[in-house]
Amino acid sequence: MWAGRHEGAEHAPMLVLASSSPRRTELLSSVGIEPVVTPADIDETPHPSEAATDLVRRLATAKAEAVAATCIDDTEPTYVLGADTVVTVDNEILGKPVDGDDVRRALSLLSGRRHEVMTGVAVVGHDPSGHRTTHAAVATTSVEFKQLDEAEIEAYLASGEPMGKAGSYAIQGRGGLFVRRIDGTHDNVVGLPLAVVDDVLALHGRRLRDFSQ
Repeated sequence: MWAGRHEGAEHAPMLVLASSSPRRTELLSSVGIEPVVTPADIDETPHPSEAATDLVRRLATAKAEAVAATCIDDTEPTYVLGADTVVTVDNEILGKPVDGDDVRRALSLLSGRRHEVMTGVAVVGHDPSGHRTTHAAVATTSVEFKQLDEAEIEAYLASGEPMGKAGSYAIQGRGGLFVRRIDGTHDNVVGLPLAVVDDVLALHGRRLRDFSQ
């Protein structure tokens, strides 16, 4: 599928990002990596009583493996990265909002409290012996919100930023004004914990620096 991509660099490894998230692409770009973006099309419905850590690990793995099935050639060094992020509070998983009422409810739940942001990371690639394998891990960051009033929630909803964001906010945007404290990494809350990606790649005998331009 990726014939011709190694001209001039026959053995250079390629990183395929199984996500359409511009935030994940930007985070990789910040460390000099321009991935091939190939979004996965999978069912992201949680299983009954599925824990958040199990959900993000399962979905990240499913995304990576779905894309790997179409683009990995075992004769070439291609690695597929999948990721999935959710917010949890009171053991409730808050994914992407479906409408304005969903945004209002999520932000009201998070207001004045701490919550957890979990990102599952999975990489399908080759282990040091050359066999195709999948490795995954989960990163967790604790975030504390200030108390939000109705006017703040409505103004944020009107900005359009909450849509498409786990937990109905973007820490890298206007939503960052709500955050009083985080315990853990900022990039995990954005959607891709780079240090964890590096650790998972290391299980394949690679590091993020191997994919830098």
